[in-house]
Amino acid sequence: MTNTIVLGTQWGDEGKGKIIDLLAPSFDMVARYQGGHNAGHTVYVDGKKIILHCLPSGILHPGKLCVIGNGVVLEPKALLQEIAMLKSLGISVENRLLISKNTHLILPYHTIVEKISEELDGERKIGTTSRGIGPAYKDKASRHGIRAADLLNPELLRNKIERNVKEKNVILSFFGQEGLDAAEVFKEFTEYASQVKDYIADVSMILSEEIALGKSLLIEGAQGTLLDIDHGTYPFVTSSSSTAGGACTGLGLGPDKINFILGVTKAYTTRVGEGPFPTELSDKTGQFLLEKGSEFGATTGRPRRCGWFDSVAVSYACRINGVNKIVLTKSDILDGLEKIKVCTAYRYNNSVLKNFPTEEWVLAEVEPEYRTFDGWDKPVRGVKTFDELPQAFKDYVSFLEKSIGTEVAIISTGKERDDTIFLESRLKDIIP
Repeated sequence: MTNTIVLGTQWGDEGKGKIIDLLAPSFDMVARYQGGHNAGHTVYVDGKKIILHCLPSGILHPGKLCVIGNGVVLEPKALLQEIAMLKSLGISVENRLLISKNTHLILPYHTIVEKISEELDGERKIGTTSRGIGPAYKDKASRHGIRAADLLNPELLRNKIERNVKEKNVILSFFGQEGLDAAEVFKEFTEYASQVKDYIADVSMILSEEIALGKSLLIEGAQGTLLDIDHGTYPFVTSSSSTAGGACTGLGLGPDKINFILGVTKAYTTRVGEGPFPTELSDKTGQFLLEKGSEFGATTGRPRRCGWFDSVAVSYACRINGVNKIVLTKSDILDGLEKIKVCTAYRYNNSVLKNFPTEEWVLAEVEPEYRTFDGWDKPVRGVKTFDELPQAFKDYVSFLEKSIGTEVAIISTGKERDDTIFLESRLKDIIP
């Protein structure tokens, strides 16, 4: 039995979707444990681009049980649209999708309130997707959230919606917004209930039972470590626990059920939204990475900020998560660059920082220290074996491994499934 977490070690957008898609055939179950439809996992299948916001990427493989855990916040309309999209591609989710009965739901007022909050923050705004994720988690923490199980109890659902709409309408009125009609919201969600009720289950119990029978579980993280609500660059973070610990609380599994943690790391760094970004490039190299890497948000289409690889940040992520091995993605995007830099430390107030500071005012002022490498003389793109890789690229990978203290086990050399190099000797215990 192998139960493996796949998570991001940067600010998200590391290419986790492709890796989950690649590994899913080797596992019996695939589960997502946090975030909402603010995350977008992109997978290329036979040249076709598929973006998943709600469902685990394993859903693309027939026969895999796919699970949405209690740590997720779910927008039923977005979920149903995604199910319909997959159906149009000939992919059915019937009898292989489960939604935890404890999963909290995103309601119409969450989106409206978030947009107001972002406007209020002005220059201090977080730069969210404004899809209601944060307000849904806020209601969860304040014990006024509506959970998937509530869809199965119409009277309770009505009472909760009426109570919450009454509260939210006070806020909307204060900011000059039109209030919501609780009866209309209730009607909308009873319609959703009729379509998703068969997916709602005791996910924690089912996963535990299946694992006890020897079934393997692939656990899919959304966003990245540096966006974690506790360990990220607060307040410029997401609203959930995107680190390895969140997998246990977000699925109802004990830590003893986790065997391996695989960290996905881009060969450079990107960030979407606001917040400090030490290695950000605001020059032609940054533009090169943006354009060649197609660095536009899968959810919003916003251009991502691009910069050099930051070993201070990634080594921090490896420590926080207990990462066993690294997947290095988008290596081919660096093809064609004459010089490539890696951040090895920060300088702050005349001191050298080797450890990642999570205080925003410190991170905003640090100056990165770099090691510069020559670019490679032939492309990485599409290379299928490690031996075929240019030596300069191998040297780059070796330096990254030493800098972050973790070995690379998989190298992605392009966006298609087969543009991947598996270092077999390092994959023991990762794949069943």
